[in-house]
Amino acid sequence: MDYLSRQSAPISEPLWKQIDEAVVGVARNVLTGRRVLPMMGPLGAGVDSIHIDNAKAHKEEIEEGFITTAGRALVEIPTLYEDFTLLARDMAASEKNGYPLDLSAVLMAAQALALREDRLIFLGQEKLGYEGLLTAKGTGSVEKADWSTGENAFANVAAAIEQMVSGGVFGNYTLVVSPNLYMQMQRLQPGTGLMEIDRVTKLVGGNLFKSPVLGRDQAVLLCAQPQNMDLVVGQDMAAAYLEQRNLNHEFRLLETVLLRLKNPQAVVVFR
Repeated sequence: MDYLSRQSAPISEPLWKQIDEAVVGVARNVLTGRRVLPMMGPLGAGVDSIHIDNAKAHKEEIEEGFITTAGRALVEIPTLYEDFTLLARDMAASEKNGYPLDLSAVLMAAQALALREDRLIFLGQEKLGYEGLLTAKGTGSVEKADWSTGENAFANVAAAIEQMVSGGVFGNYTLVVSPNLYMQMQRLQPGTGLMEIDRVTKLVGGNLFKSPVLGRDQAVLLCAQPQNMDLVVGQDMAAAYLEQRNLNHEFRLLETVLLRLKNPQAVVVFR
């Protein structure tokens, strides 16, 4: 089955290749969640659900000849999408004159979809019942001080790491922050000759990232090991052909992804 409806579409293979390369290029530049989370997949478009295990409560239960798994939930993997249009006249002019087709519509759709994926990972989707790293229940928290002064950022991150260690969460730590917090750390610490951001980056082993989906004044520390969390990918980000309408060509950029948070204690949110 041609899930993406490409074989029957009046689109040449070279153009599909250009679209795919444009999507991958934008995704690499925009996506943050995939840079910090271990990935499971792609599993294929036909995988529509997967289990999420609570690492602390996961075990078999036996009762009167029945065996069930405690601490396990079966969750649907949602489809995320963004539509775009390529004008028939532009495609004809490109083919006739031999110059590359302007793929700005593809690039904009890829950016919007990448940001939607990161919002799902970090903020969840409350109406549909999906939790994000900053909104999940049972995570740790540290009261955030003013990161624009003193060594508050360093002290807050150190406290978050100490909280994880005290809770038995060990491994590589990753810090993801709002763009404004990232900029607030771009300053010299008096008497040290060191940038605050360099001290914080060293504290998390170089794993410091910023993401626009966090808005302002938000930050989260993760121990993003596979036993704690991962990102399940069914259908990876790809363009599908929808229809020809008013002579123009309609496409859908889509993916199926789901955050699996197995150990909420591996997340500390700065509130």
